[in-house]
Amino acid sequence: MYMSGGVSHMDSFDPKPKLFADAGSSKTKAPNGRPYLRPLWEFRPGGACGTEVSDLFPNVRECVDDICLIRSMRGDHNDHFQATLGIHTGSVTFARPSIGSWVSYGLGTLNQNLPSFVVLAPQLPYAGSQVWSADFLPGCHQGTRVLAGAEPIPDLNRRSPSSAVQEMELGLLDKFNRMHQKTHPADPVLSARIKSFETAFGMQQAMPEVLDLAHESDATLDLYGLERGSSKGFAWQCLVARRLVERGVRFVELIDVGSSNNWDSHADMKTHGPLAKNVDKAISGLLRDLKSRGMLDDTLVVWTTEFGRTPLPMGRRAGAITTARFHRGSLVAA
Repeated sequence: MYMSGGVSHMDSFDPKPKLFADAGSSKTKAPNGRPYLRPLWEFRPGGACGTEVSDLFPNVRECVDDICLIRSMRGDHNDHFQATLGIHTGSVTFARPSIGSWVSYGLGTLNQNLPSFVVLAPQLPYAGSQVWSADFLPGCHQGTRVLAGAEPIPDLNRRSPSSAVQEMELGLLDKFNRMHQKTHPADPVLSARIKSFETAFGMQQAMPEVLDLAHESDATLDLYGLERGSSKGFAWQCLVARRLVERGVRFVELIDVGSSNNWDSHADMKTHGPLAKNVDKAISGLLRDLKSRGMLDDTLVVWTTEFGRTPLPMGRRAGAITTARFHRGSLVAA
């Protein structure tokens, strides 16, 4: 789960008691000459372990006993594009394979009818599709982007008049492709394209069932905070992610928002509120659902962002508290 734009660590999972104490003090000034900016949300202990999480994430706080919280993360760049590449590929200077592509390449697939790496992203993040690119790895390991709506994946619906006709068409196409491949045995792009056709055919059989939530119980939908029939919001993404993992997809990435109107709260820290509300219950619902099904035993759930914020206010305008970003943040792993 990747929260685009930079979630403030000190307003979410990384409490700073001294910042609460010094904020607004006339004696303690930030380097820009203004008082320090305290977090806007209170921190409270959660679970039996008592780990503190802010009121931004009250539902996630209830799951904190199943969470490993890392507060020492640091990034290499404070620009969104480069930081996004860095958190996904390990490189902030040039494109490398995404972590999902590496997992796909290293572990393979458990379901030949579904991609081994799926990305649920309603909007493009910073760095665009490079976030799920395979780069120099075989193209079949790049992420397949799935959108909510009538056509979640282009050409998912069969256009041939029947499945029998389609199988004959694809069989003929595969024969020609194999003949062509013999004359270009070292072309990785050609191999990847042939593999993509095979996966696409399997997806036409399997993916519609994955995306059909009609048979999910009311209790499950309520757990995620999803209205029946809705395919909007992070709740839909989380529930579809569980169904993908259930069916053998190795790596699923959820990106909540894109490169605009995201967690980059330069203009007003209060915009964190609705963004957190979109993801909080859905995340806790996914963790609880996985745990109840025994899937949390062998599923690693990672929550992260590109960087947090400084303790300094940039200023105020129209009553809004503005902040600067900072190359530090938190990572949550369940």
